[in-house]
Amino acid sequence: MIKVAPSILAADPLNMERDVQRVIDAGCDWLHVDIMDAHFVPNLSYSPALVEALHKRFDIPLDVHLMMDNPEDYIDTFARAGAWGITIHAEIPGDVPAMLQKIRDLGLHVGLSVKPGTPAEAIEHLLKDVDMVLVMTVEPGFGGQKFQSAMLEKIRRLREMGFTGLIQADGGVSLANLPDLKAAGLDVAVMGTAMYRSKDPAKDMQMIHAM
Repeated sequence: MIKVAPSILAADPLNMERDVQRVIDAGCDWLHVDIMDAHFVPNLSYSPALVEALHKRFDIPLDVHLMMDNPEDYIDTFARAGAWGITIHAEIPGDVPAMLQKIRDLGLHVGLSVKPGTPAEAIEHLLKDVDMVLVMTVEPGFGGQKFQSAMLEKIRRLREMGFTGLIQADGGVSLANLPDLKAAGLDVAVMGTAMYRSKDPAKDMQMIHAM
């Protein structure tokens, strides 16, 4: 079964509670929260205060994706805010293994993300330290981009390398490309535009869970 983690980046910012409640009622598994610092990626979004508000309002795992140059300065803060899991990027400066261990020590789900241009082999030495690899299927920073089908090979490669943890994909994921993602080895679909603009998210969610 593919898990579904709707990205709140695609929700209406003036109706965040309504949109989040709608996808939860439809049966999503997690909420994906993109935190962007306008340095690591060319966009700016959200703060620990939103994670805390979501945690207090909704009983659902908060999958927090830190697209930041310096996530080590904020791991504790997002943990206190209510993150269930924290994902950092392999491409950031600093001691990535130490950051992953810090997330682990806090008792959180440990994730590592790679941009489209980063090969699976670049993180092979870190796979033993993570619960999940997030494969960016678009260049991170903005929602609504076209899915890069070449990333299917990266997912297959991670499985060939022996990774048995969860593999998540984010960027242009839709009902149309999910069968190929599933066949490649996907476990968790981050869906933004495709889910929040769906006419029947509950029906879509059932179809995805049945894959």
